[in-house]
Order: sequence, then C-alpha cells, then structure tokens
Amino acid sequence: MAFQSNSNLYRKIWIPVLSGAIALSAVVGPVGTAWPLAKPPIAAAATVTYKLVKQSETIVTSGARQIDYRWVPSDSTKSTELVHVLAIDLTNPYVQLNALGGKNGSVTARQSVGAMAKETGAVAGINGDVFNTSSGSEGAPLGAQITSGQLVTSTSKLIGMYAFGVTKDKKPIIDQFTFSGTVYAGDGSSFPLTGINKSAYRTEPDNGYSHVNALYMYTSAWTGEERPKNSGTTPTEALVVDGVVQEVAVDRPIATPIPANGYILRGHKDAAEFIKKSLTVGQKVTVTSSLTSLTNGKSYDPTTFQMMVSGHTILVDGGKAAPFSRDISGLSGNADRARTAVGYSADGKTVYLVTVEENGSRKGVTLSELQQILIQLGAYKAVNLDGGGSTTMVSRPLGEFDVKLTHPTSYGTTQRLVANGIGVFTLAPKGSVKGIVASGAKTLFIGQQATYALKAYDTYYNPIDPGGLTPVWSASGGVGTFNGGVFTASKPGDGTITVKAGSASNSIGIHVVGGGEINRLTASPSTTVLANGATISVPVKAQLADGSEVTVPASSLKWEFRGFAANAAGGNITVQSVGKDTKIGYAIARYDGFSTVVPLAVGAEKTLENFENVAYNIGFSGLPAETQGTASLVTGMAGRESSQVLDLKYDFTNGTGDRFAYAVLNGGAGITVDGSPSTLSLDVLGDNSYNWLRAEFLNASGKQVYVTLASKIDWTGWKTLKVDLASAGLTYPAKLTKLYVVNLAKDQDERALQGEVAFDDLKLQTAAGTSFGSAASIKLTLNSRQATVNGKAVTLDTAPIAIDGATYLPLRFVSESLGGSADWEATLKRVTVLRGDRMLELWPGKPDLIANGVRIATTTSPIIRNGRVLVPIRVVSEQLGQKVDWNAADKSITIR
Repeated sequence: MAFQSNSNLYRKIWIPVLSGAIALSAVVGPVGTAWPLAKPPIAAAATVTYKLVKQSETIVTSGARQIDYRWVPSDSTKSTELVHVLAIDLTNPYVQLNALGGKNGSVTARQSVGAMAKETGAVAGINGDVFNTSSGSEGAPLGAQITSGQLVTSTSKLIGMYAFGVTKDKKPIIDQFTFSGTVYAGDGSSFPLTGINKSAYRTEPDNGYSHVNALYMYTSAWTGEERPKNSGTTPTEALVVDGVVQEVAVDRPIATPIPANGYILRGHKDAAEFIKKSLTVGQKVTVTSSLTSLTNGKSYDPTTFQMMVSGHTILVDGGKAAPFSRDISGLSGNADRARTAVGYSADGKTVYLVTVEENGSRKGVTLSELQQILIQLGAYKAVNLDGGGSTTMVSRPLGEFDVKLTHPTSYGTTQRLVANGIGVFTLAPKGSVKGIVASGAKTLFIGQQATYALKAYDTYYNPIDPGGLTPVWSASGGVGTFNGGVFTASKPGDGTITVKAGSASNSIGIHVVGGGEINRLTASPSTTVLANGATISVPVKAQLADGSEVTVPASSLKWEFRGFAANAAGGNITVQSVGKDTKIGYAIARYDGFSTVVPLAVGAEKTLENFENVAYNIGFSGLPAETQGTASLVTGMAGRESSQVLDLKYDFTNGTGDRFAYAVLNGGAGITVDGSPSTLSLDVLGDNSYNWLRAEFLNASGKQVYVTLASKIDWTGWKTLKVDLASAGLTYPAKLTKLYVVNLAKDQDERALQGEVAFDDLKLQTAAGTSFGSAASIKLTLNSRQATVNGKAVTLDTAPIAIDGATYLPLRFVSESLGGSADWEATLKRVTVLRGDRMLELWPGKPDLIANGVRIATTTSPIIRNGRVLVPIRVVSEQLGQKVDWNAADKSITIR
C-alpha cells in the first residue's frame, strides 16, 4: 500500500508544542479604521475576576459527592457559567475509580458516557481521552487506557500529552508517560513492541508514520475493520493464543477473530521479518510492557494501576496554573467552550472530576479560566480531558438506581459517542435503610403537572427498594397543589415538596417559572402556511434570565388566534377555518404575561426540486484544492428507496483551514427561485458530522447570498429543515446555485472530516402579506392633532408630545396607518401591535417591551394621554422597521 498523508488524524493534538507560557493580547482594528458612528475606540476593559459559588451538594454514594457551582464574574455583563464536580474520597474503602470504554470493552466502538456507565454499573462518570472524529475512523483513545489493571491501549509518541491514573493502592498520578515493550520469541530472539491497540497517526517531533517499521499488539478489544486504517503499511501478522503462535500471515492481515485469551502481533519491515523468522506456528511468545514517566524517569508495571485515562495538556501543577504543554488552538483553548478535566488534591486523598456546561447563552470557559476553577476547587495537579461536544457528566441521584445526565451537553440531551471515560463505582455491601428521598422535577411551569416518586437509600447511600413504605405527599409555598399523587403548578415562585413515610421525611425545593424570568420565547412551527384543516406542530422554548434554555410544556401555554379559528392541544395547532379576507393570521402563544407570535400566511407551496427529472448538470467542487468528493443523483438510498435524491460525499482529509464541499447545480448557473418565497423547506439525510450545512443563491442582481440550512448536522437519517428566506436579503428572481457542507478551522476537532449527506424535496412556501405592512408616508407635528397620511389630511385624537427630551407618538394611529393594528387590553393594561410578521406588546409605565418573543429593555416607556397610548418614537423606528425624520424648523415628524 502506498503511503498516505495522515495529517488529518487527531486534529485535537497535532499542532506543535508551545514553548513558554501563553500570552493573551487584545485585538484592535487596523490603522486608519473608521469607527462606526464616529465612536472612538473602546478603552481596554478592566480585568474580570471570577469566583466559585457553591449551589448545591448531594451524595452519590459512600465516598463520592456531587457539588454544583456557579462561576461568577465580577463584571455583571459577563455570563455566569455552571461548574459540576464529582469529588471522590480515595480514603473511603467503598468507592473506586476505573476507566470506562467502548461497547463491550472495545476501544474502537465508541459509546456515550451514559451507556458506558449503564454497561459497567458505574454510579457516575465523565468523558475521557481525545480521539479521531473523522467519519470512518476507528475513534480509539489517543493515549493510554488502563481498565482494572489491564493496559487496553498504550501511549502515542506525541509531545506534551498528560494522563491521569490511580494505582491499586489508591494513589492518584498525573504525568507524561511513554510506553515500552518487548516481544520475546521461543528461539531467544526479541523485538521492541511499539504500542497496543493503536490507530495510525503521525509521530512527534519527527512527523513520522506510526506503523512504519514497527511492531504492534492488537487484542480482542480492537474490533475495528482493519488493524489499523490508513497506516500506509502492508502488515505481516501472527496470532498468539495462550502464549503460543497459532497462525502467521505474511504481507496480509489475519482473518481469524482474536479470542479473549489471545492477541495479534502486527509488524512492518524489520518487525515483519521478526515475525517471519521467529514467530513460527507452535512457538512460545512472551510480552513485557511498562510505562515510564517523562518527568522523573520512573517506570511502572501497568498492572500496578487500577485505572488510567489520558488527556491533553496539563492545567495545574503544584496548585498553580501550569504552562500549557501543547498548543491549545486546536482545542479552541482561548474561546469559551464546554470543558472536562480531572485533578487531585495536594494530599492525594481527593480526586475532582470536573465539567463546565455549555447551554443556551452559557458558552463555557477558556482553558485559562478552567485552570482557575480547578485551583479554586483545591486541585494540586490537573489535566485537560476531551471537551466541547464531548463534555458529559452522568451521576446517579440519591436513592435512584440509574444514572442520569447531570447537565445538558452542547447538544442538549444528546450525548456524544466518545472513546472512553472515568467511572465512579461503589464497592459497598448492602446496608440498612438510612433515609428517603423525594424525586422529581425541580423546575416547572404554570399549569404543568408532575409526578413525584419516593426513593430510599441505605447506610452507604446506595439505592434500596422503597416497597412497603407508604408515602404521604404535601406541598408548601402556595405555588401548586397535590391531587391523587400528582402536583400541579399554579403560580410562579418557590415552594417545597415534602414526603413522609413512617418517621422519615424528605423535602425537595421546587421553582415555578414566572413570565418575568423569561428573556425569550421561541416558537418553531412545522409550516408557516395557513390552510383549512392544517395541523401545525409548534414546539416552544424559553430562554430564562440565567441563560438556560428549556422547553415550555404545551399544557402551560395559552394560545390566541387572529384571522382564523383553531384549537391547540399537545403542542399542535389544528386550523378549523380561515377568515374570508385573511391574508396573514397570527397564532399568539402566551405564558404568564410573556408572549411570542407565529405569523401564518395564506399562500402557495410549490416544489422547487425533487430530483426526479433533472435536465441540468450536477457537479462537485471543493476548497481547498485537496478536498475530494462527489455530487450525484442516486436511487435506492435508505429512507428514499423509491425516489431519486442528490447525494453529496466529501473528504476533507487533506488541506488546512476552512474546508468546503459543494454540490454545484447547473454548472453554477443554478435553478430559478421566483416569486417572493418566505421559506424553503428541504429533506436532508444527516451524517451526524456536526459540520455546517449551507446553500448559495444568486439574487436578482447576480450577487451571492449565503443561507444557513443547519448550523450543525447533528442527526442521522432524514430530517426536514425549514429555512427563513425572508431574512436572507434575497431579491427575486433568484437562483439556487449550490448546496454544500462547511468544515470550519475553528473547533475542527469537533467535526468529522469525512461524510455523506443527501437532499430531497426542496419546496418553497410563498406566503402572501408577510411584508411589514403598507408603505405609507405619515407626517405629524409636535403638539398638533393635524397630520397627513400619503398627503391626505387627518385629525388625531391625541397630538404627539415631547417629555424630557423624548418624543411620543399616538400608537394606534401610527400602526393602523402603516397597515397594522393596535389593541388595548384594559385589564392587563397591555397594548398588542400586529403588523406584517411582527408583534409588539407594551405596557404603559413598564420599562421593557416584547418584540416577537424577545424581551427588550427600553429607557422610556409608553404613556397614556387623553385615553390614548403614546409610545416613544424609538419604538416606531426600531421595532416597526420604519425610517423616522425630524424637522426642527417646523417640529414635524415624518415616518416612511
């Protein structure tokens, strides 16, 4: 086999080692930059400091606690991040750490941390080593892994890579290790063993090929199709079972499966000659191996370790932030990301398993901030583990039998499939009943119902069957009531759920979300076309003031319909009838004074392309030039067996920087998109690559317009995507020229370099009346009830006025003149403005408003004069999208 470039392998770790400490510098504009709006450059910000503030603490099992912290900045404009810690007491005889691995112990069959814990019986755990994320790669751990004293994978020949281990006498170690081993043949000859169960990679600092002229061992833990892929070498192999050679294959791999009591020795060049000459069938073989510290030269027998999981750069050494041992740019080290780390205290008695979550507006922390978190926790030494999308923590709630996701991952509730992890195990015997636990939801919405369960735990804080206990439930705080064992939240605030069973009792604090805590409500309708009989799925999510994002239960929402009749149930809107003169209808979702709107327009839907009768050319192109792939029409694809689809295969293995793989339509001339469509829907077969999916259009003037179809391809199988074309800035007639996949250089370690996606059923939804109302020109004069609309004189009920430098306009007159409506709800003292696809809700005297589901703080609020609502002029200019001119000479205001 010819040598192949493997520079793509292990994108997380290939960048050369840094020398010295990391320097941070501000980014400034180039000389001569014209600052927007003539504003001067912003002065350097004051240093922001952070501190850990404990939120909660609970016991997972005897010797293991889960502690949740807030990472609070001194600058209130910065986000408060959430830090989660599993603190393990190594002096406790009933707790043990061990390495978690792939399915059934495989080093190449990745699985989620939750699945690892379930398979092994771990009561908690975090993700571990970095690994190759490319599609089709083995995904084996990059560094050493020891599970229950067995060396499953060896180290790689890379600079600055640290590992965490615990010896069998419960001593934690974080160090750089190198692997050495020797294979001894029965004839007295020997040969160095380079590694165990390793993927192909480029060695450092020589940039060599890992498997060239080298001998490797592969055990039954290696379940990959090859040993390994992309090695650039032709193997000679020997199968050894119970220390005796059973089979030899020259210049080819052995097809016989590796038994649990055997292994395969794989050699190339000199190593292949050793196998041919010395490892004949029937010959006895002995293998020795060791791990040697690169800091003090001490050698370790791998069997003296209980466990080991490798990581990346060192973070903390001697209780202080350590210079990074590797370049952190491949890990987006200077950007806010979800992070995972492991460290231990100075006395070696406590191990800290740490994750920082990334959820909603919380973006995580930099590696420098992670160092400070670990130091404040009390870590004496710590190493960075795989972060970003891999960051995962699972833990078993007190009294429960199964582990649960401790916090959202970067993908919500989806856990990424990873190479390995660190698991927490209990060794305790069964104890007697110690206590009971109320288990159930802690955060609810008004109207939401929740069932709470009684759990019990023993003297070692392990779960036991609560059978025989008769629970009595109650609620306090006035936020809801129990009925038949079900709690119904009725008003916002804090409360307590209490359960009693015999003489034992336990309480759980609950919080019912109020509208005042919501910053944004986002509705995602399955379609924006309004038609009789249509059923529209409308899930709604809320972003809370603390930055978290949660799904609002359908039972907690109240819907109001304008322009059509419908009913709402179970997250679906079923349209019963559409008004005769309706062009655009509004489905308004309300929750405790907060609202969002779904504009639904009466319009046509038509197929743009279904790829069944394509009369134009479809080709592939890629950037950089090294990008490979194909774009073609195929039939028989899973999920579309009876139809033809556009298939796009890509390979970003070679090249550097941002990478693009295009399906080019009609030689780049594209296919015509006419009319004024508001939405493009299309079916996409995802490859779970987490790459960016985009489309390129040419607008009416021939200018390129880029539209995001999906910010990350985080699904497999077919999925329908909806794309807002109205906000893309397209002018028609337009052309759809390309559908393509982007692999950005930033966070490249999070995305696959190879994959395949497919497209089908591109449809345009052309909705009538979704512009921002009429194009009227309105002229008003300060303190005058006389005005004009498109030059026609009208008399106002209330004149525009100026108060404390702010100009106020009559809202109903302005909105109706612009083709909208303004309704006053007297009981709630709320004004609702509907215009085009926008909805504003305002309250006289309140300092904020809601615009299309987003809370917006204002410096001035609406007022009431002569029974009419007047609003600050900025509401008109900023929220209704109008241009407002002021003429000081005649004190006139022109809106157009």
